[in-house]
Amino acid sequence: MTGFLDTSVVVRYLTGDPSEQATTAATIIENTERLYLTGVAIAEASYVLRSFYSVSRDVVLGGLMDLVRRENIIVHGIERGLVVRAFGMCRGSNLVSVADAPIWTRARSSGNPVVFSLDRRFPNHGLDVLTEP
Repeated sequence: MTGFLDTSVVVRYLTGDPSEQATTAATIIENTERLYLTGVAIAEASYVLRSFYSVSRDVVLGGLMDLVRRENIIVHGIERGLVVRAFGMCRGSNLVSVADAPIWTRARSSGNPVVFSLDRRFPNHGLDVLTEP
């Protein structure tokens, strides 16, 4: 079976909390043939883990990296290697937002490496980050 992962499954899988739902999340993730993960689910999971569970940024990134490296997980519309690279840019730094990582990867893989942003910290590795048209 193939399907998309909702943020709730990702959060339960990474936190183990509550245990019943974490067991269900693990069963889904570890026993489903192919699962798609969206940039929105990545950003939302990061937010929930940081704000509600008070998980450190680097631990969140490590958990997300481990998840996207699973053979059956496909980040929808984005090359796996770019996602891991984007998470690497976020790790150990408060400069690159975890929510910006999917935007960066999507722009890099689109063939149109231009992002309009007013955030001077937006990662420009391999992109043109513009503040005006």
